[in-house]
Amino acid sequence: MLRAGVRVHVVGIGGAGMSGLARLLAEMGAAVSGSDAVDTAVLDGLRRAGIDATVGHDPAKVVDADVVLWSPAVADDNVELLAAKERGTTLLSRAEALAQLGEQRRIVGLTGTHGKTTATSMMVQVMRASGVDDGWLVGADVLGVGANGHWGSGDLILEVDESYGTFALLRPFALGLLNVEADHLDHYGSLDVLEGAFGDLVARTTGPVVVWSDDAGARRVAERASRAVTAVGTADGSEWRVCDVTVARRGATFSLRGPVEELGIALRVTGVHNVANAAVVGVLALSLGVAGNAIASGLAAFQGAPRRFQYLGSWNGVDVYEDYAHLPGEISATLAATRAAGYARITAVFQPHRVTRTLALAGSFAPAFDAAGHVVVTDIYPAGEANPAGATGELVADAVRARRHGEVTTYCASLDQVPQLLESLHDDSDVIVLLGAGDVASVALKLPGGLR
Repeated sequence: MLRAGVRVHVVGIGGAGMSGLARLLAEMGAAVSGSDAVDTAVLDGLRRAGIDATVGHDPAKVVDADVVLWSPAVADDNVELLAAKERGTTLLSRAEALAQLGEQRRIVGLTGTHGKTTATSMMVQVMRASGVDDGWLVGADVLGVGANGHWGSGDLILEVDESYGTFALLRPFALGLLNVEADHLDHYGSLDVLEGAFGDLVARTTGPVVVWSDDAGARRVAERASRAVTAVGTADGSEWRVCDVTVARRGATFSLRGPVEELGIALRVTGVHNVANAAVVGVLALSLGVAGNAIASGLAAFQGAPRRFQYLGSWNGVDVYEDYAHLPGEISATLAATRAAGYARITAVFQPHRVTRTLALAGSFAPAFDAAGHVVVTDIYPAGEANPAGATGELVADAVRARRHGEVTTYCASLDQVPQLLESLHDDSDVIVLLGAGDVASVALKLPGGLR
């Protein structure tokens, strides 16, 4: 059904996943249109790419559509969806759309509860360095390469997303599993069910599977999948070992030692979590027959992913970064990377993301901030979720305070309060890290005197 010449309308086209899918389908040769609730830079970029992306939802927009796709964030009573159902138009969820793409191209997937965008972008760079025109679908633009969706002529490199069961119908050819920790429990109900879903994905993969064996969740998933996987990690028992790791403020190096060869890898991004991402990508690429020199070259070309420890500028001598981290493990990894990069006095500003996630994981966030000096927690970015109990970010702040035994932890009910607070913490900060998947980075634009 998804092929050249088909007229496709995307409801919720401005989202990270759906905008990339729209671009990919347009390159495939489909006639693509879409709508979203508000105008954004993403919609503007889609228009420049020749895609009819409009603001507001109107039943008339689906009249000529052969297929209507919709984001998981779109409500069931959306007027465009209702009109499409009434007309008998083919409706495809994101999961169904990805499954159809997988019937046309081999899927090379990167998955896990965090690091997916980074690792998938790394794989895009590696395959380009090897000289092939693989397609890709990523949750952010690939810096130095192109937008978040491309059809290409080879395999399809896919960020395999677990949210809302999006990967439930997917049968990848090759898969890299980065990590698994509790997330999206509003959909899965428990960590055990989430791990089972990842295990089913691994079991459905028809070709090579590479697992980061240092992660306990990823190890459990590999064990329950009951199939052969290739383990890469720092432990002696790993088939591929990561050795000689050095981390600097703007990069990292390591050696990747396997049964018959060793690769020296130099990255332009910092952090042991990025070493893990690169190691999984490197071994997965080797399993696909990519030459070692192309792997090293592609990883060296990787510039980072937007909003992943992204340097925003200097504020009166204090470096300011933004990071998409919104799970405890992600926050811990980002702050550990910040410390390893040589920053001694870390001020972390965290905006909790989603009400359900905050209620489920509030206590789990406490140890994630151990590497920080000052911690500022803002109110929850709801991402469209209802909040009948009136939960606030103070749930997280209270958990962090209880662990930190009197060290400074502050709750700000509004982002507007944060810049003034940061001004009072300036002299005791080497770096400020803005953490979260919402709009916490807007704080950087309001710092007194501005960034340089």
